[in-house]
Amino acid sequence: MATTRTGTTPVSCPTAAGGTVASTVPVGAVHAEGSPLDWGASLVEGKVVLDETVAPNAPWSAVVRTGHVLTIVDVGGNQSADCLLYNADDPEERYSVPDTLAWQGNAYVRTGTVLRSSEGRPLMTVVANEVDRQDTIGGACGKESNTLRYGHHVMFQHGCRENFLAEAGRRGLGVRDIVSNLNWFMNVPVEADGALGIVDGMSAPGRRVAVRAETDVLVMVSNCPQMNNPCNDFNPTPLRLIVVEPAPVGVGARSAEATRTAKEGA
Repeated sequence: MATTRTGTTPVSCPTAAGGTVASTVPVGAVHAEGSPLDWGASLVEGKVVLDETVAPNAPWSAVVRTGHVLTIVDVGGNQSADCLLYNADDPEERYSVPDTLAWQGNAYVRTGTVLRSSEGRPLMTVVANEVDRQDTIGGACGKESNTLRYGHHVMFQHGCRENFLAEAGRRGLGVRDIVSNLNWFMNVPVEADGALGIVDGMSAPGRRVAVRAETDVLVMVSNCPQMNNPCNDFNPTPLRLIVVEPAPVGVGARSAEATRTAKEGA
């Protein structure tokens, strides 16, 4: 069963002046066993090393070791999962949208896309994907952009930028480390005239995407709090994040064959 981060204890984050400020960003969810939060499984067979659920509106982070695979489950459907990647040994090397798109010559992230760093090196590879395309050009919402787009009446709403800042503080990172991000399950079509849209998603409850770490990677995720456009279907829902150590090549197939043989002989 998946574990959850529970409680509402504020996170103390460092400030530029050398002090700290308490964050009110939620850090967990409580749910009953067997609830929809338990839906989904890893897209890649292997030994589960981490299985957590992330509350609506909350941040999450973990180091995914080389060769391990992270599966992100869209539990409720059409829930955007904003994501940043860093070389765990040298966070100055981090995910780069321009490098990723230039190498593949395409604006969308799909199965096979290599997520490259600011040094042009592979950080992670999309190894399985149940949504036609994933976004990496729509950016992250925040208090300032929400206020500009939707009016001063929403200025109290925190966004993915605030989630990233809260989680970055927990990891010893700061404002200068927040860069352009991935948006798993978000639908940002590029129109013929080059315009971008934020429209109804193409995901559904239980849809998944899986990425393999090509080096030790610090992954930060914001379970997007946006309530003012369709990216979360106007109803933020939980995410489930599963990290597995994949089975050696051929082991899964041999196990399946052994199971079939045993059943046939019974």
